[in-house]
Amino acid sequence: QVQLVESGGGLVQAGGSLRLSCAASGSISSINAMGWYHQAPGKQRELVAGITTSGGMTNYADSVKGRFTVFRDNAKNTVYLQMNSLKPEDTGVYYCNAAVLVPELSFYWGQGTQVTVSS
Repeated sequence: QVQLVESGGGLVQAGGSLRLSCAASGSISSINAMGWYHQAPGKQRELVAGITTSGGMTNYADSVKGRFTVFRDNAKNTVYLQMNSLKPEDTGVYYCNAAVLVPELSFYWGQGTQVTVSS
């Protein structure tokens, strides 16, 4: 089992920055990749950034490339999402996700953190 706790959301003006944190606990060594998902009001949850735990490979949604950075601190078992140049369309709930492959493919989610970007 993996537990994820997000923090760092809030209200910010367009053009501003926020840093989200996702602290993992439990079966840390079983995690293969972690990601940040964005769910805008009335829309489906979408992946915005992901990072592998081995090698630190990253991927980003086109909408956030050049503005968001995902990185990890293995010593703290924490993954971060640095969000710069925020836009009103970035508003929504951000969820942290962990993917585990062994013994079977499993996904774990945090409770989400609200980000509101005012224009």
